[in-house]
Amino acid sequence: MANFEKKVALITGGNSGIGYAAAKELIEKGATVIITGRREEAVEKAAGELERLALALH
Repeated sequence: MANFEKKVALITGGNSGIGYAAAKELIEKGATVIITGRREEAVEKAAGELERLALALH
């Protein structure tokens, strides 16, 4: 498994679908992930979920 520690990923459309899945995968591999999207509420919800995942893993 690749190690993405000390790497930062910016994912547009990271609040759903493929973008969200990519963000989740990169977090699981150790990356710091920043997501963006067009719907503010959806981005905030997804960011909260991803942050909880990151805290649980690290």
